[in-house]
Amino acid sequence: MAIATIAAVATKPSPLPLLTRKRPKWFLTPLAFCSSSSSACRRKLILYSKPGCCLCDGLKEKLQAAFLLSGPHSLHDVDLQVRDITSNPEWERAYQYEIPVLAKVLSNGTEETLPRISPRLGVELVHKKIAAALIQ
Repeated sequence: MAIATIAAVATKPSPLPLLTRKRPKWFLTPLAFCSSSSSACRRKLILYSKPGCCLCDGLKEKLQAAFLLSGPHSLHDVDLQVRDITSNPEWERAYQYEIPVLAKVLSNGTEETLPRISPRLGVELVHKKIAAALIQ
């Protein structure tokens, strides 16, 4: 009799297939909740620069190296857009004496200028400062 009860329980449909179906992976960025398959939720930085600016080139190289570092505050999901201020009179007026200028794009599309990051800093410190600025 005990064997018949075990067999009857074993043949009942199990709810486990519902638990094992594939679901999208989610991660939290400072901007929003995003699906891992979505590219619309990538964090964005803008570097205002101009040709021939050695400070701009130095910072750009450090940023690119910092984006390659892995760790708990990885910057792999950050898009860097480099804007040439000489191509836009408004940018040139605003940043001609300040470049390089780094800004983050907020979730509403506005830009927030970040504190100046020296291109003389090491890659790890640049990484740390960018990660901290993007969390705020």
